[in-house]
Amino acid sequence: MCRFGQTSVLCLILLLLSGCDSQLDQFDSNQVFSLTLAKSEDVDMAAAQADVSEVLKNLFGTPEVPAWPNGLLPDSGLVDISHLRRAAGSVSSEQDGTHLGLFREHCVVCHGVVGNGSGPASQFQNPYPRDFRSGVFKWKLSGRSLKPSKDDLRSLLIRGVPGTGMPSFSLLGPEEIDALVDYVIYLSIRGEVERRLLVEAVTRIGYGIDELPLEERLIDPKNEAAQELIVTTLQRVVQQWSEADLLGPARSEIENFVDTHESVARGRALFHGKVANCVGCHGADGAGGVETLDYDDWTKEYTTKLGISPRDSEALRPFRAAGAHAPRQIHPRKLLGATLRGGDEPQRLFQLITQGIAGTPMPGVALVAEDNGKGLTESQVWDLVSYVRSLKQN
Repeated sequence: MCRFGQTSVLCLILLLLSGCDSQLDQFDSNQVFSLTLAKSEDVDMAAAQADVSEVLKNLFGTPEVPAWPNGLLPDSGLVDISHLRRAAGSVSSEQDGTHLGLFREHCVVCHGVVGNGSGPASQFQNPYPRDFRSGVFKWKLSGRSLKPSKDDLRSLLIRGVPGTGMPSFSLLGPEEIDALVDYVIYLSIRGEVERRLLVEAVTRIGYGIDELPLEERLIDPKNEAAQELIVTTLQRVVQQWSEADLLGPARSEIENFVDTHESVARGRALFHGKVANCVGCHGADGAGGVETLDYDDWTKEYTTKLGISPRDSEALRPFRAAGAHAPRQIHPRKLLGATLRGGDEPQRLFQLITQGIAGTPMPGVALVAEDNGKGLTESQVWDLVSYVRSLKQN
């Protein structure tokens, strides 16, 4: 028998994982998002969920046999079906040592089979593992509102996210990393298409009010309007991913960047100044301790956006039963002497300062051509980068 404490937690995880390698005929539907729609639109979501799930199965297959709707998409090369097949399904290996079922082997314990961030170990982590299905990712070199590029995801898998439960997978081979990258993109696209189709089903088609005849439903192949809606929704989501990968990072370069005493001093003044006002959240000299009483966007979706207090356990009961995590207040990062989760490379910090962090209250600072008191110039941002980097060393 396991002792109480960390060992008991490990035992619980192992028990929960005992069924993770069984055959899975379908992905679970997004119960939490469906419930938010049911509450906000005052409709019954059962029929919409069932039909959207069938549409998704036709487009994307199952956890055991993934599919990719190439026939409905431009040939962008975004996702390689061979990568999906290697990452999906039960864990196994071939005679030459090739590992199969990579996502279930390395990722499902935290991110869950469907990529909802609710794997067996998720409740023991702070912050929670990422839910891929809304298409929002925090650590990237693309713009705040853009999807991450494949290079962003590769870098994240290799580097991990220090200070969280997300480890480095640098020991995996390049082909395994690429397979996982494509599979994360696949799960994210599938999840976002699901969310958008659920919204369209309720707001445009009329699901949830009266029972619809077959010819008006999403699953009727003769319903041309519905089939066009499905294809258009799919193409728009995929296009956003393709554009992010083709455009690459919205970089700002500076030649021979070097942290100097002078740049650190200028950066400190900006950190505590009125324009950047980093001190307002991160505390004097990045020491933290500022109370913000705020939450991330994933939590706000089923709480404050519906007029529900994150602390109202009774109102949250149905959402928790549907699989939502218990709300946790988000805290600004302590920068002094801390390991930076998004990386401490100068370019990454430049991007973070100017774009903010998607899915969180962290804003970006406006980039201006000349110092006007309303934003920061590029050289000022680099000074701020120097100061933030110096905090890690203290």
